[in-house]
Amino acid sequence: MAADEEKTEAPSARKIAKAREEGNVAKSPEVVGFLGLIVGLALIFLLFTYWLEGSQRVYREVMHLVNHELSVQDALNLFLSLTYQTFLLIAPIFLALIIGGILGNVLQFGLLFAPKTIIPKFSKINPIKGIKNVISLRKLIEGFFITFKVLLAFSVGFLVFVSFLDEIPMMSKTDVFGQMVWFKNKALLLIGILLVLFAVLSLIDFLIKKYQYTKSLKMSKKEVKDEHKQQEGSPEIKQKIRQMQLKAAMNRMMKNIPSASVVVTNPTHYAVALRFSKEDKDRFGVPIVVAKGIDHLAIRIKSIAREHEIQVIENPPLARELYARIEVEHPIEDDLFVAVATLLKEVIRLEQLQGKKNRFEF
Repeated sequence: MAADEEKTEAPSARKIAKAREEGNVAKSPEVVGFLGLIVGLALIFLLFTYWLEGSQRVYREVMHLVNHELSVQDALNLFLSLTYQTFLLIAPIFLALIIGGILGNVLQFGLLFAPKTIIPKFSKINPIKGIKNVISLRKLIEGFFITFKVLLAFSVGFLVFVSFLDEIPMMSKTDVFGQMVWFKNKALLLIGILLVLFAVLSLIDFLIKKYQYTKSLKMSKKEVKDEHKQQEGSPEIKQKIRQMQLKAAMNRMMKNIPSASVVVTNPTHYAVALRFSKEDKDRFGVPIVVAKGIDHLAIRIKSIAREHEIQVIENPPLARELYARIEVEHPIEDDLFVAVATLLKEVIRLEQLQGKKNRFEF
């Protein structure tokens, strides 16, 4: 019993879907942070001229009023103007970072709308539970990873910077333009190396989060069975339903026997009741099987047929063929028509000899 409770089974698609509905997905903040860093660096290069020109406008506007006596209205206008221009300068980076954050999450777990995550839960403000989460092993591992990442980035950056020191004496002899070009190239090299490092760390963190997520959703064998029962229905209930359906079909079949034209037998093991009424002729053009059975059911079919004075004729090959190939309430197949027609002619002949009313309605 204890072994069954161990969560050794991979999470089912239904459990993963339910977890997504609750906002529980595999996500790494390192991936979002890395994309934010990429966006920020891209904006520095793309919007540097825009920010420089905007800063110059702000500076000129402030310096223009420095030596003037300002009224309350002038001060208010200056404040509103500076606020507006500052907003124009920082709005692109905020917008880009928001888009980067959304993109970072979408790349990890796709588009997701989970309204359950915004419903307040009082269990989340439980101080005892909060302390347990803070000092949990998972939090310690995450803290260690963050510390390791910072130390690793610092170490790599420091080593790259030290490798540049040998070139400084030579660059000190060049002009300012040459020094600026050298500084730009080295800065881009350092940024590129750190970006590759952060990309690798983000990928590792995402894989760890994915593994932890999958592990947290693992199921026990009992949970798998219970979920299967919920989806497919209890086997006992399904069996009961099948038994009820078979019983209903059996009762319907027995009620149809009195309308049969003839019963063909094996003689003892098989019995197949055929009907060829005007309605059957109009609908199918050939006789249909209204009942069939073997052994005890065959005996019952013949008994009901005799009670209603229906001819019971022995024809073992035809009885076996009809039983094996034709379902109840289905017409016979074309290749059996000649044999069945011969059988019906025999029925007509026997009933005429017995002075019975013609059972066929056409």
